[in-house]
Amino acid sequence: MSSKSFQPENARNQTEVFAVHGADPEVLAYAMAKYSRSALSMRESVAEISAQRAEQFLNTFYFQYGHRSIADLAHIAFAVERLSLLAAIVLVDEQRWDGQERSTRYQNFLQSGWYFPDFGPDAAAAHLYAGTVENLFATYQRTTASVLDALRKRVACPAAMKPEAYERTLKARAFDVARYLLPLATNTSLGQIVNARTLETQVSRLLSHPMAEVRDLGVKLREAATGPAWNVNAAAGAAFVKKLGADPELAAEAANLLTREVRTAATLVKYAAPNQYIIETQVELSQAAAELFAKVPIAEAPVVDLVERTETLEVELAATLLYSASHYPYRQIRDAVAVWPEARVNEVIELGLKHRGKHDELLRAFHAGAALRFDVLMDVGGFRDMHRHRRVTQILQGFTALHGYETPVAGDLGPEVNLLAEAGALEDFQKSVEAAHAASARIAAGTAPEAAQSAQYLLPLATRVRCLFKMDFAEAQYISELRSGPAGHFSYRRVAWEMYRALERQHPTLARHVRVTDFTKPIDLLQR
Repeated sequence: MSSKSFQPENARNQTEVFAVHGADPEVLAYAMAKYSRSALSMRESVAEISAQRAEQFLNTFYFQYGHRSIADLAHIAFAVERLSLLAAIVLVDEQRWDGQERSTRYQNFLQSGWYFPDFGPDAAAAHLYAGTVENLFATYQRTTASVLDALRKRVACPAAMKPEAYERTLKARAFDVARYLLPLATNTSLGQIVNARTLETQVSRLLSHPMAEVRDLGVKLREAATGPAWNVNAAAGAAFVKKLGADPELAAEAANLLTREVRTAATLVKYAAPNQYIIETQVELSQAAAELFAKVPIAEAPVVDLVERTETLEVELAATLLYSASHYPYRQIRDAVAVWPEARVNEVIELGLKHRGKHDELLRAFHAGAALRFDVLMDVGGFRDMHRHRRVTQILQGFTALHGYETPVAGDLGPEVNLLAEAGALEDFQKSVEAAHAASARIAAGTAPEAAQSAQYLLPLATRVRCLFKMDFAEAQYISELRSGPAGHFSYRRVAWEMYRALERQHPTLARHVRVTDFTKPIDLLQR
């Protein structure tokens, strides 16, 4: 008998693939989870599952048995609007995050509005805060106009380019400079699509944050996940149901299909609460860092420092924990910890573990062992672009004026060109940023509720922030190539170039394979 004509009774060679649309997120998560517990097909599973049955299943397997992977299967889309830039940075600080935020490079933020903290009875702090924000926005407006005018004089419109495209491109370049003046209080908006496990972790982390706006954001995100979702087709569905009013039974059936409420993660996120592990550990690590490095000045550091691996894993863990709770460079902390007795190193590691609960994931500082560690000191605005790289372990320090600020001098025109000075806006820029830093320090020293936290909102995007990026070679190559490209912002183009240079010094053979764009050479400003 020919092998081609013979087929065993249970052989099945016809793979079927189909997309699924219209199922509620938790119902779909239950249906997919049933693959491991049932022989039913996806069509059969979805057809027999109700929202109530999904809730019962998830209450048992997710909460009682700790099968958290089930929540990976429920994906939910959220719109988060009118939150501060500071809160947005905290919100998106998830390694498993997908979304898009309103861009400070392509949009005018003059009419965005800004966040105003609760200053209680401290009227002087409230007036200083408001006046500082308004001054920064006024300077932002003046700088945008003057830089745009300078660019028009320097870069002519090519004959092949439409005038509206030319104007739009130069405006974006002007925003590249002016955005340095936007305070962290500036309102933005973003959309995110996350799975329910990431959402639960995100909500818990937000609820554990020291800033009132961020904690309130955590509450609202949990309410959005457990309450009725906005139905894009609700109005059209309601209009159709109204047309069926002559037949009550048919209208009721149509209403159930077209206008019913959907609660996207009502079961999976309802118990999300402040994480005591995070709260208590942050407090103790901050105290330990302050005590261990009391009166030790912050060492000077380059924009990018590729810290070579010389320490033990234990030293790396202790150094990273202290780095996350301080403002010191990683190399400075690592070198100090490396000469400590083993018992002292282990005491710091214990601080990062002793409050961990039964279901708590380890702090991000424990993501150790990466081959490459880049300690980066850059402006907050440029950091927000680097923040998007999710295959990297990022240890972000707190926002502070201790490291000073960046001035967008050269941009993409070459190191000899001072665009702000050419536009007559350099002194105005410097005065506004320095006044904002001074106002932030005054408010931080005041008596207003959460004074130290409220003061951070006044820091402009020009303010430097330190972040440790741990990665493998493939990601270093990817970031260096992508972020150094001519369409990028000059801030992170510089960082990408310095990452490449550091890699070239330590691993010259590998660096030969990185297709980096030389940041020191001028580019065509009309190329985006």
